[in-house]
Amino acid sequence: MPVPAMAAVTASSFCWEVFPPMPTCRVYCSPAYQDGRLFVVGGCGRAGLPLDAAEMLDVLSQRWTVLPPLPTPRAGAAAVALGKQVLVLGGMDASQRALASVEAFNTDEGKWGKVAALAQPSMGISAVERDGVVYALGGMGADTAPQALVRVYEPAMAHWQLLPSMPTPCYGASAFLQANKIFLLGGRQGKLPVTAFEAFDLETRSWTRYPSVPSRRAFASCAAAEGCFFSLGGLQQPGPHNFYSRPHFVSTVEIFDLEQGAWSRLGRAVRMREKRADFVAGCLGGRVVAAGGLGNQAFPLGSVEGFSVARKKWDLLPSMPTARCSCSSYQAPGLLFVIGGVAQGPSSAVEALCLRDGA
Repeated sequence: MPVPAMAAVTASSFCWEVFPPMPTCRVYCSPAYQDGRLFVVGGCGRAGLPLDAAEMLDVLSQRWTVLPPLPTPRAGAAAVALGKQVLVLGGMDASQRALASVEAFNTDEGKWGKVAALAQPSMGISAVERDGVVYALGGMGADTAPQALVRVYEPAMAHWQLLPSMPTPCYGASAFLQANKIFLLGGRQGKLPVTAFEAFDLETRSWTRYPSVPSRRAFASCAAAEGCFFSLGGLQQPGPHNFYSRPHFVSTVEIFDLEQGAWSRLGRAVRMREKRADFVAGCLGGRVVAAGGLGNQAFPLGSVEGFSVARKKWDLLPSMPTARCSCSSYQAPGLLFVIGGVAQGPSSAVEALCLRDGA
């Protein structure tokens, strides 16, 4: 398998690692990663109903193992590796109700068990693990309202503790752990995209509000690289000054420099090459990556592009082997996994963007 290196990385340094397809086609699944193993749980299948499927890919041997099924079928859950466990938090059940239950797969024993339930049913939670502690932020409740809940789980205490609430309730936000802070960017409140940009300090247990994302776009994607946060692409909705316009895909690039404390909306020369929404974004080889999604075509995109933070320039990268949108993703060391999603229907494809040997 290609092994990443950081010397003289160019657009030609990138390639796709194509893994055997998942045993189960799915969208809105929940990935977690532990010791070279990719766990994929739940999601929705071809019938549009939540699944109890749980599968594990050994990245080195490229072999899938079908695990015992999830005790509770669910989609839109959060998954996080915690020690020898993979925790699956909340999500939506077959009746389209938000779940409070949390289930844990013990990787040594190969069994599922229950851990303490969340204080409230939630789907679309943003979950982060640090130092053996899991933080669960936001979500959408049983009443479909966005939540501002912040919950922390320590195995030794065996219950979830409430922390100071988020300033802006939302679900489906991108969470980035940097130093002692969890940064939250994007997300939704019902049909409306959220522009709030906030950070939770794990030491002081307090929130900081940063300037909001300059433009409101649905299905935008977010990434973080080299002290900067990126809000990319999306679907521009009609606003008060262009009420009669139709929603349209955009190639917008907005960057927040943490040191300067401000957003910069870059000009046309630095927009993405492709107008896209509902795509995977990540960071690899010193580049912010945008892969797949939906655009002005009648089918999902397979194009991939990378933004060099140093050169302020987008380059075309190798196309996805399987064009799709609505993918789940996981950023592992040297690998950006793109998992499932929608091609002509729910997909079983698992591919990872990486760097060639010697790159």
